[in-house]
Amino acid sequence: MPNGIISQSRTLRSVEDIIRSGLASESARPALEAVAARYAIALPPALHALIQTPDDAIGRQFIPHADELITAPHESTDPIADEALSPLPGIVHRYPDRALLKPLLACPVYCRFCFRREQVGPDGGLLSDAQLAAAYAYLQSHQGIREVILTGGDPLILSPRRLRGILQNLGAIAHVETLRIHTRVPVANPSLITDALAAALDIEKPLFIAAHINHAAELTDAAVIALRKLQRLGIPILGQSVLLAGVNDSEQALGDLFRAMLRARIKPYYLHQLDAAPGTARFHVAPARGREILARLRGNISGTALPTYVYDRPGGLGKISL
Repeated sequence: MPNGIISQSRTLRSVEDIIRSGLASESARPALEAVAARYAIALPPALHALIQTPDDAIGRQFIPHADELITAPHESTDPIADEALSPLPGIVHRYPDRALLKPLLACPVYCRFCFRREQVGPDGGLLSDAQLAAAYAYLQSHQGIREVILTGGDPLILSPRRLRGILQNLGAIAHVETLRIHTRVPVANPSLITDALAAALDIEKPLFIAAHINHAAELTDAAVIALRKLQRLGIPILGQSVLLAGVNDSEQALGDLFRAMLRARIKPYYLHQLDAAPGTARFHVAPARGREILARLRGNISGTALPTYVYDRPGGLGKISL
Protein backbone atom coordinates (compact mmCIF):
# COMPACT_ATOMS: atom_id res chain seq x y z
CA MET A 1 0.00 0.00 0.00
CA PRO A 2 1.50 3.36 -0.97
CA ASN A 3 2.65 5.54 1.88
CA GLY A 4 1.21 9.03 1.65
CA ILE A 5 0.16 12.04 3.60
CA ILE A 6 -3.54 11.60 2.87
CA SER A 7 -5.23 9.31 5.36
CA GLN A 8 -7.15 6.28 4.16
CA SER A 9 -9.93 7.25 6.56
CA ARG A 10 -11.61 9.60 4.07
CA THR A 11 -12.69 9.49 0.44
CA LEU A 12 -10.18 10.84 -2.08
CA ARG A 13 -11.98 13.33 -4.33
CA SER A 14 -9.32 15.31 -6.19
CA VAL A 15 -6.15 14.94 -8.19
CA GLU A 16 -4.32 16.50 -5.25
CA ASP A 17 -5.64 13.73 -2.99
CA ILE A 18 -4.61 11.05 -5.47
CA ILE A 19 -1.06 12.41 -5.83
CA ARG A 20 -0.55 13.00 -2.10
CA SER A 21 -1.66 9.42 -1.47
CA GLY A 22 1.07 8.11 -3.75
CA LEU A 23 -1.40 6.77 -6.30
CA ALA A 24 -0.13 9.01 -9.12
CA SER A 25 3.04 10.96 -9.80
CA GLU A 26 3.40 14.73 -9.77
CA SER A 27 4.31 14.61 -13.46
CA ALA A 28 0.86 13.18 -14.20
CA ARG A 29 -0.91 16.18 -12.61
CA PRO A 30 -1.69 18.21 -15.79
CA ALA A 31 -3.27 15.27 -17.59
CA LEU A 32 -5.18 14.13 -14.50
CA GLU A 33 -6.50 17.63 -13.88
CA ALA A 34 -7.88 17.57 -17.42
CA VAL A 35 -9.52 14.21 -16.68
CA ALA A 36 -10.97 15.54 -13.41
CA ALA A 37 -12.45 18.52 -15.23
CA ARG A 38 -14.56 16.09 -17.24
CA TYR A 39 -15.13 13.05 -15.00
CA ALA A 40 -15.73 12.81 -11.25
CA ILE A 41 -13.23 11.28 -8.83
CA ALA A 42 -14.11 9.42 -5.63
CA LEU A 43 -12.09 6.65 -4.02
CA PRO A 44 -13.50 5.62 -0.62
CA PRO A 45 -11.38 4.18 2.20
CA ALA A 46 -12.68 0.61 1.84
CA LEU A 47 -11.37 0.39 -1.73
CA HIS A 48 -8.31 2.60 -1.22
CA ALA A 49 -7.10 0.16 1.43
CA LEU A 50 -7.08 -2.69 -1.13
CA ILE A 51 -4.75 -0.95 -3.61
CA GLN A 52 -1.20 -2.26 -3.61
CA THR A 53 -0.06 -0.51 -6.79
CA PRO A 54 -1.89 2.08 -8.91
CA ASP A 55 -2.26 -0.34 -11.82
CA ASP A 56 -3.38 -3.40 -9.89
CA ALA A 57 -6.87 -4.86 -10.29
CA ILE A 58 -8.38 -2.42 -7.77
CA GLY A 59 -6.37 0.71 -8.54
CA ARG A 60 -6.95 0.36 -12.26
CA GLN A 61 -10.72 0.55 -11.76
CA PHE A 62 -10.79 3.75 -9.71
CA ILE A 63 -7.63 5.86 -10.14
CA PRO A 64 -7.96 8.45 -12.95
CA HIS A 65 -5.70 7.92 -15.95
CA ALA A 66 -4.57 10.16 -18.81
CA ASP A 67 -5.99 7.72 -21.39
CA GLU A 68 -9.49 8.77 -20.31
CA LEU A 69 -8.97 11.85 -22.48
CA ILE A 70 -8.73 9.68 -25.61
CA THR A 71 -12.11 9.00 -27.21
CA ALA A 72 -12.05 6.15 -29.70
CA PRO A 73 -14.18 6.41 -32.87
CA HIS A 74 -16.64 3.75 -31.65
CA GLU A 75 -17.18 5.36 -28.23
CA SER A 76 -20.24 7.40 -27.31
CA THR A 77 -21.33 9.68 -24.49
CA ASP A 78 -24.55 7.64 -24.25
CA PRO A 79 -23.51 4.17 -25.41
CA ILE A 80 -26.76 2.36 -24.56
CA ALA A 81 -29.13 5.27 -25.35
CA ASP A 82 -30.28 5.98 -21.80
CA GLU A 83 -31.04 9.56 -22.75
CA ALA A 84 -32.95 8.65 -25.90
CA LEU A 85 -35.14 6.27 -23.90
CA SER A 86 -35.80 8.67 -21.03
CA PRO A 87 -39.35 10.05 -21.35
CA LEU A 88 -38.88 12.26 -18.27
CA PRO A 89 -36.16 12.95 -15.68
CA GLY A 90 -35.15 9.86 -13.73
CA ILE A 91 -36.95 7.29 -15.90
CA VAL A 92 -35.42 5.05 -18.58
CA HIS A 93 -37.93 2.78 -20.32
CA ARG A 94 -36.04 0.35 -22.58
CA TYR A 95 -38.06 -2.85 -22.20
CA PRO A 96 -41.87 -3.15 -22.19
CA ASP A 97 -42.07 -4.89 -18.80
CA ARG A 98 -39.49 -2.98 -16.77
CA ALA A 99 -38.15 0.50 -16.26
CA LEU A 100 -35.24 2.19 -14.54
CA LEU A 101 -35.72 4.82 -11.87
CA LYS A 102 -32.62 6.95 -11.22
CA PRO A 103 -33.36 8.94 -8.05
CA LEU A 104 -29.85 10.42 -7.99
CA LEU A 105 -26.66 10.49 -10.05
CA ALA A 106 -24.03 10.39 -7.27
CA CYS A 107 -21.98 7.34 -6.28
CA PRO A 108 -19.72 6.35 -3.37
CA VAL A 109 -16.97 5.57 -5.93
CA TYR A 110 -16.53 6.62 -9.55
CA CYS A 111 -15.41 3.78 -11.79
CA ARG A 112 -13.13 4.83 -14.62
CA PHE A 113 -15.05 2.63 -17.09
CA CYS A 114 -18.59 3.73 -16.14
CA PHE A 115 -21.03 3.96 -19.06
CA ARG A 116 -22.79 6.85 -17.28
CA ARG A 117 -19.55 8.72 -16.62
CA GLU A 118 -20.81 11.79 -18.51
CA GLN A 119 -23.79 12.03 -16.13
CA VAL A 120 -22.70 11.01 -12.64
CA GLY A 121 -20.83 13.25 -10.23
CA PRO A 122 -20.74 14.92 -6.85
CA ASP A 123 -23.56 17.36 -7.65
CA GLY A 124 -25.81 14.33 -7.29
CA GLY A 125 -28.57 14.98 -9.81
CA LEU A 126 -31.06 14.33 -7.01
CA LEU A 127 -34.65 14.18 -8.24
CA SER A 128 -36.92 16.72 -6.60
CA ASP A 129 -40.18 15.70 -4.94
CA ALA A 130 -42.04 16.98 -8.00
CA GLN A 131 -39.82 14.97 -10.36
CA LEU A 132 -40.28 11.84 -8.24
CA ALA A 133 -44.05 12.36 -8.27
CA ALA A 134 -43.96 12.64 -12.07
CA ALA A 135 -41.87 9.45 -12.25
CA TYR A 136 -44.38 7.56 -10.07
CA ALA A 137 -47.23 8.82 -12.26
CA TYR A 138 -45.43 7.58 -15.38
CA LEU A 139 -44.88 4.15 -13.86
CA GLN A 140 -48.50 4.03 -12.69
CA SER A 141 -49.80 4.87 -16.14
CA HIS A 142 -47.77 2.17 -17.92
CA GLN A 143 -49.43 -1.00 -16.71
CA GLY A 144 -47.12 -3.29 -18.65
CA ILE A 145 -44.27 -2.41 -16.27
CA ARG A 146 -43.81 -5.32 -13.87
CA GLU A 147 -40.37 -4.46 -12.46
CA VAL A 148 -38.76 -1.17 -11.45
CA ILE A 149 -34.97 -1.07 -11.13
CA LEU A 150 -33.46 1.62 -8.92
CA THR A 151 -30.10 2.66 -10.21
CA GLY A 152 -28.27 5.91 -10.76
CA GLY A 153 -25.89 6.85 -9.31
CA ASP A 154 -26.21 4.56 -6.33
CA PRO A 155 -29.58 4.41 -4.54
CA LEU A 156 -28.05 3.03 -1.33
CA ILE A 157 -26.33 6.34 -0.56
CA LEU A 158 -29.75 7.93 -0.12
CA SER A 159 -30.89 8.49 3.45
CA PRO A 160 -32.95 5.61 4.86
CA ARG A 161 -35.94 7.94 5.14
CA ARG A 162 -35.80 8.98 1.49
CA LEU A 163 -35.11 5.46 0.25
CA ARG A 164 -37.99 4.06 2.31
CA GLY A 165 -40.33 6.66 0.81
CA ILE A 166 -39.31 5.74 -2.74
CA LEU A 167 -39.76 2.02 -2.11
CA GLN A 168 -43.13 2.55 -0.47
CA ASN A 169 -44.36 4.63 -3.39
CA LEU A 170 -43.18 2.04 -5.89
CA GLY A 171 -44.64 -0.76 -3.80
CA ALA A 172 -48.05 0.95 -3.92
CA ILE A 173 -48.22 0.56 -7.73
CA ALA A 174 -50.31 -2.59 -8.12
CA HIS A 175 -48.91 -3.83 -11.45
CA VAL A 176 -45.28 -3.47 -10.30
CA GLU A 177 -44.51 -6.96 -9.03
CA THR A 178 -40.81 -6.78 -8.19
CA LEU A 179 -38.21 -4.15 -7.34
CA ARG A 180 -34.47 -4.23 -7.84
CA ILE A 181 -31.61 -2.02 -6.62
CA HIS A 182 -28.24 -1.83 -8.36
CA THR A 183 -25.42 -0.77 -6.06
CA ARG A 184 -21.70 -0.57 -5.33
CA VAL A 185 -22.22 0.39 -1.68
CA PRO A 186 -21.61 -3.02 -0.03
CA VAL A 187 -18.03 -3.11 -1.35
CA ALA A 188 -17.34 0.63 -1.72
CA ASN A 189 -18.67 1.80 1.66
CA PRO A 190 -20.06 -1.11 3.70
CA SER A 191 -20.51 1.16 6.73
CA LEU A 192 -23.52 2.69 4.94
CA ILE A 193 -25.42 -0.59 5.34
CA THR A 194 -26.76 0.40 8.73
CA ASP A 195 -29.65 -1.08 10.67
CA ALA A 196 -31.71 1.94 9.61
CA LEU A 197 -30.94 1.34 5.94
CA ALA A 198 -31.73 -2.36 6.28
CA ALA A 199 -35.05 -1.46 7.90
CA ALA A 200 -35.86 0.81 4.93
CA LEU A 201 -35.35 -2.16 2.60
CA ASP A 202 -37.64 -4.45 4.59
CA ILE A 203 -40.68 -4.17 2.33
CA GLU A 204 -43.57 -6.41 1.32
CA LYS A 205 -42.92 -6.63 -2.40
CA PRO A 206 -40.08 -8.86 -3.65
CA LEU A 207 -36.84 -6.90 -3.67
CA PHE A 208 -33.59 -7.99 -5.29
CA ILE A 209 -30.21 -6.29 -4.93
CA ALA A 210 -27.63 -6.47 -7.70
CA ALA A 211 -24.18 -5.80 -6.24
CA HIS A 212 -21.54 -4.59 -8.70
CA ILE A 213 -18.29 -6.45 -7.91
CA ASN A 214 -15.44 -6.94 -10.37
CA HIS A 215 -12.69 -8.61 -8.35
CA ALA A 216 -12.62 -11.12 -5.50
CA ALA A 217 -10.57 -8.73 -3.35
CA GLU A 218 -13.55 -6.36 -3.20
CA LEU A 219 -15.45 -8.89 -1.09
CA THR A 220 -13.76 -7.94 2.17
CA ASP A 221 -14.94 -9.15 5.58
CA ALA A 222 -16.72 -5.82 6.06
CA ALA A 223 -18.50 -6.17 2.72
CA VAL A 224 -19.66 -9.69 3.55
CA ILE A 225 -20.97 -8.54 6.96
CA ALA A 226 -22.87 -5.70 5.30
CA LEU A 227 -24.38 -8.08 2.76
CA ARG A 228 -25.45 -10.48 5.50
CA LYS A 229 -27.55 -7.70 7.05
CA LEU A 230 -29.54 -7.61 3.85
CA GLN A 231 -29.62 -11.36 3.34
CA ARG A 232 -31.09 -11.84 6.82
CA LEU A 233 -34.10 -9.87 5.58
CA GLY A 234 -34.55 -12.44 2.83
CA ILE A 235 -33.25 -10.11 0.11
CA PRO A 236 -31.56 -12.15 -2.64
CA ILE A 237 -28.23 -10.68 -3.73
CA LEU A 238 -27.24 -10.95 -7.39
CA GLY A 239 -23.71 -10.31 -8.59
CA GLN A 240 -22.96 -8.27 -11.68
CA SER A 241 -19.51 -7.62 -13.06
CA VAL A 242 -17.89 -6.01 -16.08
CA LEU A 243 -15.18 -7.84 -18.02
CA LEU A 244 -12.19 -5.50 -17.75
CA ALA A 245 -8.67 -5.74 -19.16
CA GLY A 246 -6.08 -5.85 -16.40
CA VAL A 247 -8.74 -6.44 -13.75
CA ASN A 248 -10.50 -9.76 -14.30
CA ASP A 249 -9.77 -10.89 -17.86
CA SER A 250 -8.37 -14.29 -16.95
CA GLU A 251 -9.74 -17.66 -15.98
CA GLN A 252 -8.08 -17.34 -12.56
CA ALA A 253 -9.49 -13.88 -11.81
CA LEU A 254 -13.05 -14.61 -12.91
CA GLY A 255 -13.04 -18.02 -11.25
CA ASP A 256 -11.87 -16.48 -7.99
CA LEU A 257 -14.51 -13.74 -8.29
CA PHE A 258 -17.42 -16.08 -8.93
CA ARG A 259 -16.37 -18.46 -6.15
CA ALA A 260 -15.99 -15.52 -3.75
CA MET A 261 -19.51 -14.42 -4.67
CA LEU A 262 -20.93 -17.85 -3.87
CA ARG A 263 -19.12 -17.90 -0.52
CA ALA A 264 -20.76 -14.56 0.23
CA ARG A 265 -24.18 -16.00 -0.78
CA ILE A 266 -24.29 -13.95 -3.97
CA LYS A 267 -25.54 -15.49 -7.21
CA PRO A 268 -23.34 -14.41 -10.15
CA TYR A 269 -25.94 -12.93 -12.49
CA TYR A 270 -24.43 -10.89 -15.31
CA LEU A 271 -20.92 -10.55 -16.71
CA HIS A 272 -21.15 -7.44 -18.88
CA GLN A 273 -19.17 -6.78 -22.00
CA LEU A 274 -17.76 -3.27 -21.57
CA ASP A 275 -20.00 -0.45 -22.80
CA ALA A 276 -18.17 1.90 -25.14
CA ALA A 277 -18.18 5.09 -23.06
CA PRO A 278 -15.60 7.77 -23.91
CA GLY A 279 -12.06 7.09 -22.74
CA THR A 280 -12.62 3.46 -21.73
CA ALA A 281 -10.75 1.63 -24.51
CA ARG A 282 -7.94 0.60 -22.16
CA PHE A 283 -10.43 -1.69 -20.41
CA HIS A 284 -11.72 -3.38 -23.57
CA VAL A 285 -11.59 -7.17 -23.81
CA ALA A 286 -12.62 -8.82 -27.07
CA PRO A 287 -15.87 -10.84 -26.76
CA ALA A 288 -14.05 -13.87 -28.19
CA ARG A 289 -11.70 -13.72 -25.20
CA GLY A 290 -14.62 -13.45 -22.80
CA ARG A 291 -16.28 -16.49 -24.34
CA GLU A 292 -13.01 -18.40 -24.16
CA ILE A 293 -12.58 -17.67 -20.44
CA LEU A 294 -16.13 -18.76 -19.61
CA ALA A 295 -15.81 -21.89 -21.76
CA ARG A 296 -12.70 -22.88 -19.83
CA LEU A 297 -14.43 -22.23 -16.51
CA ARG A 298 -17.43 -24.36 -17.44
CA GLY A 299 -16.92 -27.81 -16.00
CA ASN A 300 -14.28 -26.52 -13.59
CA ILE A 301 -16.60 -24.40 -11.50
CA SER A 302 -20.09 -24.91 -10.12
CA GLY A 303 -22.88 -24.15 -12.55
CA THR A 304 -24.36 -21.88 -9.90
CA ALA A 305 -21.20 -19.74 -10.18
CA LEU A 306 -21.54 -19.01 -13.89
CA PRO A 307 -23.26 -15.74 -14.87
CA THR A 308 -24.79 -14.87 -18.22
CA TYR A 309 -22.29 -13.04 -20.42
CA VAL A 310 -24.17 -10.11 -21.95
CA TYR A 311 -23.67 -7.18 -24.29
CA ASP A 312 -25.88 -4.10 -24.19
CA ARG A 313 -26.31 -3.20 -27.84
CA PRO A 314 -25.75 0.44 -28.82
CA GLY A 315 -28.78 2.52 -29.64
CA GLY A 316 -30.93 1.15 -26.81
CA LEU A 317 -31.55 -2.20 -28.51
CA GLY A 318 -31.13 -4.08 -25.22
CA LYS A 319 -29.00 -6.95 -23.98
CA ILE A 320 -28.04 -10.05 -25.90
CA SER A 321 -26.21 -13.10 -24.60
CA LEU A 322 -22.66 -13.57 -25.81
